[in-house]
Amino acid sequence: MFATDDTIVAIATPPGPGGIGVVRVSGPSSTGIASIMLRRSTPLKPRHATVTEAVIPDGGKVIDRVVATYFPRPSSYTGEDVVEVSGHGNPVLLRQIVSAAITAGARLAEPGEFTFRAYLNGRIDLVQAEAVADLADAVTPRQARAAFDQLEGTMTLGVEKIDRELFDLISLLEASLDFPEEGYHFVDEQNVASAATALSTQVSQMLANADQGRLLREGCQVAIVGKPNVGKSTLFNSLCGVPRAIVTETAGTTRDLLTEKIDLGGIPIALVDTAGIHETDDPVEAEGVDRAQRAITVAGAVVVVLDGSCPLTNRDYKILEDTKGMRRLVVVSKRDLPCAWAIESEPLVGVAGRVFEACLLSDNQTVLETLRHQLIAVIEDRDNEVHTKVRRDIPAVTNLRHIELLKKTQLALARATSAAISGAAEELVITDLQEARSALEEMLGKRAPDAVIERIFERFCIGK
Repeated sequence: MFATDDTIVAIATPPGPGGIGVVRVSGPSSTGIASIMLRRSTPLKPRHATVTEAVIPDGGKVIDRVVATYFPRPSSYTGEDVVEVSGHGNPVLLRQIVSAAITAGARLAEPGEFTFRAYLNGRIDLVQAEAVADLADAVTPRQARAAFDQLEGTMTLGVEKIDRELFDLISLLEASLDFPEEGYHFVDEQNVASAATALSTQVSQMLANADQGRLLREGCQVAIVGKPNVGKSTLFNSLCGVPRAIVTETAGTTRDLLTEKIDLGGIPIALVDTAGIHETDDPVEAEGVDRAQRAITVAGAVVVVLDGSCPLTNRDYKILEDTKGMRRLVVVSKRDLPCAWAIESEPLVGVAGRVFEACLLSDNQTVLETLRHQLIAVIEDRDNEVHTKVRRDIPAVTNLRHIELLKKTQLALARATSAAISGAAEELVITDLQEARSALEEMLGKRAPDAVIERIFERFCIGK
């Protein structure tokens, strides 16, 4: 995948100008390369910041005044000798420093190559490597927190605990097979079944957080839908916090989809304002209506806006019917006007906690905050029985690869339990338990196929 016996270099800070930029050099020749590209008469002192100058090797012309830090192996980020050169965050200067390192013998790093070396040298496992990319991609504080916890090893600890217990159980069964003539049984069928069931419960507790974890990692598209002139764009602007959509008293102002990325309770949301759904002969309006209806089909959740000052129409009922069964919040607008219908008399409208009544023209922050909380509850599907089983002390499983491998572990444990209860040969039980272990070890990267590893590191940018 990558060469691992040479020395690599890349800019480690994000592209573009900044106050400070960092160039990272990693590999067996890091200190030798540093002695050529830095104006130093003495070697860099380990783990000390040294003020010096980066120079062009073929002539000694100064590129920038920098701070160089040497991190000796094996305690560096990559597990190799690493030199980090911090200078002014001008991309022109940083590229010159990289060129100086290449002239001195380094190779330009590929995307993700520093983290790959950290994984290869045992500094992190594959779950933690994925967390590095997630942390770089995080757009909300809650996303960043989940990625950081994963990087710190919270999920790894849970998986390794299950793996160790599986190893111990397999060892007991194999010991029984090693002494058949003595008739030793270090563990009976009932104990094997109980142990496998207990391990399966631990896996289930991790998977109970999976829906919340994927929602946090991948975000959710939320479509605001309803008839024309019911307050959709006003609601859209209120949730965005800025006047993104044009709002007038004229029906049909919005004719196309308008999307804005927002942070809603730490969940990255793609909020979509749609055209009012109605019958029309205007081809432009008809296209807008068609796009609004398609937005419903691809949304992870919908907000249906109903006008509380007018009786509900067949079109309202059709929208409610089309969104029934989805994660849905019904917003009854224009509650500052006389009420034309009662929520309790309209069973299609929804249930407690899934209906919000307000005057959307209000700038009342308390009202908006209540609306946000209700929408978060709908998006997270807090009424769902699965949500009530979520353990807050267990890290959220945010990655589809992890979810699939945990499910594979769970199935193998279920087979092992059934085999033990039915009195199947110990070899068959061991095979199922070993399959469960293999899935966990693939998750951590101990047995991951090369193709999986390549896919993971393809996500990275140069310098990570």
